[in-house]
Amino acid sequence: MDIGLIGLAVMGENLALNLASRGWSVAVYNRTAEKTRAFLEGRAAGTSIAGAWSLPELVLSLDRPRKIFLMVKAGKPVDDLIEALLPLLEPGDIIIDGGNSHYHDTMRRTELAERAGLLYVGTGVSGGEEGALRGPSLMPGGSAGAWEHIKPIFESICARTDGGEPCCAWVGENGAGHFVKMVHNGIEYADMQLICEAYQLMKDGLGLPNPEMADIFEEWNKGKLKSYLIEITSDILRHKEEDGTFTLDAILDAAGQKGTGKWTVAAALDEGVPATIIGEAVFARCLSAMKEERARASALYGGCRARFKGDGRRFTEDIRRALYASKIIAYAQGFMLMSAAAGTYGWRLDCGGIALMWRGGCIIRSAFLEKIREAYGREPDLPNLLLDPYFKSELSGLIVGWRRTVSGAAKMGMPVPALSGALSWFDGWRSERLPANLLQAQRDYFGAHGYERSDGPAGELYHTEWR
Repeated sequence: MDIGLIGLAVMGENLALNLASRGWSVAVYNRTAEKTRAFLEGRAAGTSIAGAWSLPELVLSLDRPRKIFLMVKAGKPVDDLIEALLPLLEPGDIIIDGGNSHYHDTMRRTELAERAGLLYVGTGVSGGEEGALRGPSLMPGGSAGAWEHIKPIFESICARTDGGEPCCAWVGENGAGHFVKMVHNGIEYADMQLICEAYQLMKDGLGLPNPEMADIFEEWNKGKLKSYLIEITSDILRHKEEDGTFTLDAILDAAGQKGTGKWTVAAALDEGVPATIIGEAVFARCLSAMKEERARASALYGGCRARFKGDGRRFTEDIRRALYASKIIAYAQGFMLMSAAAGTYGWRLDCGGIALMWRGGCIIRSAFLEKIREAYGREPDLPNLLLDPYFKSELSGLIVGWRRTVSGAAKMGMPVPALSGALSWFDGWRSERLPANLLQAQRDYFGAHGYERSDGPAGELYHTEWR
């Protein structure tokens, strides 16, 4: 068989079917034999997928160098499988982890596998169930020697741009692939939160009904905001229950999360990168989960009852501009983080190539990513996306509407942490002088930490006896 796949949850099943549809023979194994049997007799019937009933049987069924795709829950299950596979494999065989593993775990596992003479790949797989079946965005990294063996497989099953380019490329060594996938998910958190804030401004601020908001999102999806997340938001707003009520209105406003957003924020803190919008998006989910406390506070202080007073059409356009501007900032912060991590870990990340990988298949796929790719094509070592002429021009036309949106939300008492946080970050980023001089004086006052002077040599520290 060409490749083995372990783990037949929804993503694993769909990926196996994708592989088979591209002409690859696939041996599948699941810890629960009944799950394997049901898959073979159901969705996999009549395909080039065969079952294995033990790990030794799976390994023996594979062509060399063996390629084994792990589609299991991140964490200890991956470590347990690697431990079980190591004695069964031979030098040159390849283990591929397609779950949402933490990049530090992937670094450790790559080193462990390479010490045993094996090759290890940690790959981001984005696109959800449909992407896994029809073509995901793939972000592989790890043992460089593995790429020549898995490249034909990966490029055959991944999504493609409208121009036919594969949304997959080798990212870099050890944990690079999973780091890039983690940042992808962090940007996804930010993108979703920004859309949710735009929705609330229209629903509670303007009092727009669901069908009208659906029409607005559908119209936005024809322009510069064209993306998968905008598209599905329109679909969600239109969906009705059997009794004619809107499904969205019945969903509890308490969001869940699986950890990748939090990992992104932690990595940003480690790297000293102000990825503030991703942080606001993570904390917004945490705040939403405090449902009972929020209900108590609303009864005590009063919730937001104000409506926007003014030109509703203009405010809707202002919301679009604020959403687009904040989206640009979110991506700029994500690419800042990847560039910083590349320096820390010695990765040679191709930012333009990463933008291409995200053009199709993944959750944050959008037409906007082509502009990011072009920006890094013009200047591969671009320190910040906002320094590119195209994005400078775009933001310049959005700022006034962005400010009106944030100030309008504040006047209504409506929370827009991501939209306002993006604006605040932008204002700070473009400020030649910030009040950090006072902060440094305070640190020197109580802790004698020292400070640099604007009229002194760089790096030289001074101390003042402030008392």
